[in-house]
Amino acid sequence: MPRPIWKGAISFGLVTIPVGLYSATEDKRPKFRQLRKDDGSRIKYKRVAEADGREVPYEDVAKGFEVDKDRFVIFTQDELETALSSGGTKTVDVVQFVDAVEIDPIYYKSSYYLAPEQTGAKAYRILQTALQEKGMVGLARVAIRDREYPATLRSEDGVIVMETMHWPDEIREPEFEHLQGDLEIRADELKMAEMIIDNLTAPFDPSAWVDDSREAIEELARRKMEGEEIISPEGVQQPAGVIDLMEALKASVEATKAKRIAS
Repeated sequence: MPRPIWKGAISFGLVTIPVGLYSATEDKRPKFRQLRKDDGSRIKYKRVAEADGREVPYEDVAKGFEVDKDRFVIFTQDELETALSSGGTKTVDVVQFVDAVEIDPIYYKSSYYLAPEQTGAKAYRILQTALQEKGMVGLARVAIRDREYPATLRSEDGVIVMETMHWPDEIREPEFEHLQGDLEIRADELKMAEMIIDNLTAPFDPSAWVDDSREAIEELARRKMEGEEIISPEGVQQPAGVIDLMEALKASVEATKAKRIAS
């Protein structure tokens, strides 16, 4: 059983449900350390003060908010917690319920599991089942590690999943020069693109998705440990430019059709 990131409560109407917050994902990307090339000695970094170059112990490090260039206001941990929420920082405060399709996935940030404490198991199950039956998500506010987020609560496999979100003003406007004008699209080109989509349409199967790059690095590490000589490829193949869009679409339709038949 993993340790919770924090313990707090879901505030749901006048109901308070004590819960623990657990990370729902695990970063499995290959982890590299910086080493000195000659002897493999690990490189360490120190916190040093810009003013005099002296190393600063962790307990002497403060959090500063830059109000102007090179002008900072220093906050204590208590001050930050007070600013984050007058009602306390360990509450998932559900303020409304919405249909999940109303929320653009671009808003989602990180996923967590909320698991109940023993005293709140029944109330938790009631909320989880109600979310499942209604097909809705709860929209909430929550503070994690000195920052407040909007978040959603949804039911998934008998557990309440909380997903923190970006604030609306953190979403950038998609302004791209080459998409500003009108582009002429022929009906047959659009039809070909739709056929490719149809040929590649299939239910989502998580087990079919494997991190090939991670497996390749792990295999390369194993071979180097065994003393095998590694020969670098002559060059990375660059994607070919599209010469004739219609011909490329036709070829893609045939290729995806063959792939669908083979599967």
